[in-house]
Amino acid sequence: MLTIDAFVCFIKSHSLMKSTTSKSKSTSKKPSSKAANGSASKNQSQDDHSKLHKLFEEELKDIYWAEKALTKAIPKMVKKATSDELIEALEDHLEETEGHVQRCEQVFEMLGKSAQAKKCEAMDGLITEAEDIMEESDEGVMRDAGIISAAQKVEHYEIATYGTLRTFAKTLGLNDIADLLEETLIEEKNADETLTEVAESVINIKAAHADEEEHEEVEEEKAE
Repeated sequence: MLTIDAFVCFIKSHSLMKSTTSKSKSTSKKPSSKAANGSASKNQSQDDHSKLHKLFEEELKDIYWAEKALTKAIPKMVKKATSDELIEALEDHLEETEGHVQRCEQVFEMLGKSAQAKKCEAMDGLITEAEDIMEESDEGVMRDAGIISAAQKVEHYEIATYGTLRTFAKTLGLNDIADLLEETLIEEKNADETLTEVAESVINIKAAHADEEEHEEVEEEKAE
């Protein structure tokens, strides 16, 4: 027969064994939980990557439409311009723009996609604004100043878009495509700088003098 002390020891020992077994089971479950979290994180990362790739393609379609539209819009600017420096800058960039269209098509090919354009509402609006400026401005230096203003708005939109596309491409590991987009980005920045130089060295000065002369003529007519 067990004594009271022996019985107490048996109970304590049995309780300790149950506690140890319970902790062991609890500990063994944790790795599977971590594995599940790791799998979920990996799936989320892949999903985000896929969504960014889709956004990249949509933005590419957008700028592809914009570049094609500009190959038709720039000749209209050239026709309305009068400054030799401005005409030369626009004609040079028209040639570059045609190259940008081909570069976009090359990017589509590198992605294994057929070239597809999606109407760019922003560029459509900028081109419409440029047409309005040319229609409303007086022929000559004032119209030239307006054309530069409109053209630089276009350039700034393109710079923002190509900068974003290049960054997306780098994030997605599309380094060859990123390098190609970088080439276009540099050309867009150079075109913007050229327009600024033409405006500051020639057009704006002439436009300011023309405005002063017009003001003087008005004052003389009032005096008479």
